[in-house]
Amino acid sequence: MNTTQNNSKNVLNSDVELKGTLKFSGELTFDGKLDGDILSDGVLNMGDNAVVKGGINVNSVVMRGKINGNVTAKEKIDIKAKTELFGDVRCPKLVIEEGVTFVGKTEVNPNKIAPTPPPAGEAPKIPEPSKAGRL
Repeated sequence: MNTTQNNSKNVLNSDVELKGTLKFSGELTFDGKLDGDILSDGVLNMGDNAVVKGGINVNSVVMRGKINGNVTAKEKIDIKAKTELFGDVRCPKLVIEEGVTFVGKTEVNPNKIAPTPPPAGEAPKIPEPSKAGRL
């Protein structure tokens, strides 16, 4: 068996409880409980029973369940209905279905554009209040 393949499909069901860092390649369907981080260049599919207390850093993720931690994806984050996410999200593509509980900040930057600061020495121009009615 070749263990270096990147197209492996792994499943951790709802009766699995882990502590520590979970690393995988290929694709993982996770429906258990994890107290720790998930790191991968692969695809993570979270089930409705999934509970993660820690960060998630993957290529792409379909989120369900309860997540308490920051989520970063290189390609896409898809948050399904009834998901509870307490943490910040960073990715090039983001999909959030109706019915999601999400408390955190988002950074969605598909073109990886760096923010440009205003030119030095220029203050924002504020229009003067109108002086209508005065003679």
